[in-house]
Amino acid sequence: MTELERLLRAYDDHRTAGRACALASVVDVAGSAYRRPGARMLVTDEGQLTGAISGGCLEGDARQRARRTIQQGRPTVVTYDSTDPDDDLQFGAALGCQGIVQILLEPLDFTDPNNPVELLRRWASGVEELAVIATVFGVAGGGQDLHVGQRLLLTSAGIQGTLPTHANLYPHILADARGALAAGQPATRHYPAEAGTTRVSLEILRPPVRLTVYGAGNDVQPLVRLAASLGWRVQVVDGRPAQAQPTRFPDADEVRVLPLAQVADEPYDGSFALLMTHNYYYDLAVLQHLLPAANARYIGLLGPRKKYERLLDDLRKDVPDAAEQLRGRIHSPIGLNLGAETPEEIALSIIAEIQAVLTGRPAGFLRDSPHPIHPPLRTDAPLVAEGRVDAVCGL
Repeated sequence: MTELERLLRAYDDHRTAGRACALASVVDVAGSAYRRPGARMLVTDEGQLTGAISGGCLEGDARQRARRTIQQGRPTVVTYDSTDPDDDLQFGAALGCQGIVQILLEPLDFTDPNNPVELLRRWASGVEELAVIATVFGVAGGGQDLHVGQRLLLTSAGIQGTLPTHANLYPHILADARGALAAGQPATRHYPAEAGTTRVSLEILRPPVRLTVYGAGNDVQPLVRLAASLGWRVQVVDGRPAQAQPTRFPDADEVRVLPLAQVADEPYDGSFALLMTHNYYYDLAVLQHLLPAANARYIGLLGPRKKYERLLDDLRKDVPDAAEQLRGRIHSPIGLNLGAETPEEIALSIIAEIQAVLTGRPAGFLRDSPHPIHPPLRTDAPLVAEGRVDAVCGL
């Protein structure tokens, strides 16, 4: 289950029980921070939390402020600043991160079909595709026709939300949202005007990873559990009816029997693919099937390097340039070099490799990397820690 799915389930429970809620969202970050824009936490008027906006250091303070937001009935933005490590450790939140984090706190109206949670639900329950949500989180100066908390959800199907189309900045925000969606990169934008400045967060909504595992052996079971715990959508495919049983993979979204003779006719849905059948001819059939699928960006093959070399020789009989077509996509031997031995350790190694491919990271030890853990957020103006507050954990 994804973080968003957990939040939606909690939201529905609170709505049914009549518990007032607020949403806390990370909208801007400068420097180092545990979570990035788009991290969310649901807070009830009784202080119950779902989700996280930090590693635990901001949740307690944000909870108290969110409860006050519910009482006051209007959104507010809170800035946590730990850029001065000595001052922060002595007087502030003791984050030790040396960064600035801005949190948007909003009371939720269960009757509003365009409240932020309902907007997210419409995206999550529709076609799983990349989308962008633009959120106004700062309005400085008078005479503005926008308000904190107004949003625009942009998908390939169209535009939804509460951002008024008559607002002066609407075409500019929409253009920037389209640019962020095309680039697949989040950003923050500052729109200066004579009356003041409007700040907008452009968050990229990414659909869950789709993973198809060819093979239903016992070693696949811990891998499916781990992938599902990350919110990935996993289907298990095998030619053996006795192995491809839903009861053996309760965390999988789908378990199917696919005979070897039908592999070539199987439609490809763009999933990441793992070949773990322990059957040479089944693996060969799957590789032949995936070879022309240019959007098969990751194909992991379980087994030694010699197995892939033999498979490649057989593929070349019909497709001479098979190696070139698979270059950059095939991972064999599969997984990161973690010294894995048990099925659980091997599952961790494989899932970690897929995560590295997803994010375009080289894996390895963070201590040896000269780069920040997170890429810097794209912005057109520096984040200024105005109205900094001191946080007390309180959890």
